[in-house]
Amino acid sequence: MEQSEMAPTARIDVVSDVICPWCWIGKRNLEGALEMLAAEGQTFEVHWRAFQLNPDMPAEGVDRASYRAAKFGSEARGRELDAQVAEAGRAAGLEFRHALMRRTPNTVEAHRLIHWAGERSLVLQSAVQEAIFRAYFQQGRDIGQQAVLAELAGEAGLDAADAAAFLGSGEGAEEIRAEDAGFRRAGLSGVPTFALDGHVLFSGAMPAERIAEALRRGLAILRREAA
Repeated sequence: MEQSEMAPTARIDVVSDVICPWCWIGKRNLEGALEMLAAEGQTFEVHWRAFQLNPDMPAEGVDRASYRAAKFGSEARGRELDAQVAEAGRAAGLEFRHALMRRTPNTVEAHRLIHWAGERSLVLQSAVQEAIFRAYFQQGRDIGQQAVLAELAGEAGLDAADAAAFLGSGEGAEEIRAEDAGFRRAGLSGVPTFALDGHVLFSGAMPAERIAEALRRGLAILRREAA
């Protein structure tokens, strides 16, 4: 399709948490959907928004095994759920290494970094989001630690020293908590949640084909209403 035939760029907001495995799977499936739609002449800008699965998590995080045993009733049940996630991840081309994951972190610092990256470039924001997912789910790194996050910013193409200075400033923490609280007040309880031009479409890590179809239908409705 020629550039003159390209449809106007639409906005997708993805509400997610960096310790949500379905959010990483959803990101990968969204990328597949966007490739399909780009071939049809439709482009999107993707914005990552903050949600906390555990808003009361201590700043230093907690031991993951103990936390999940308390949350799900036993360590065995936690391992069963991890196995289900790993299977879903493989279907999306992702490898989860749960044995390396020792701590469940507080995610405010990670969300601060993601927002900061997005102010510089949505491409860099996506790269930071991906780096944090990979660090937590594949490498077992403690993504609640500022030093780790600054390293990940550097790996994603940002200046690690600038990222460290930003994280050390504490700037934006209250805004992240307010964004999370705002989504809760609006009734959002599960992530990932996908919104198109400000309208919530669906929650969950649907396959790429279904995400693409949901976006097609959403765009068609919005354009009919705007006509």
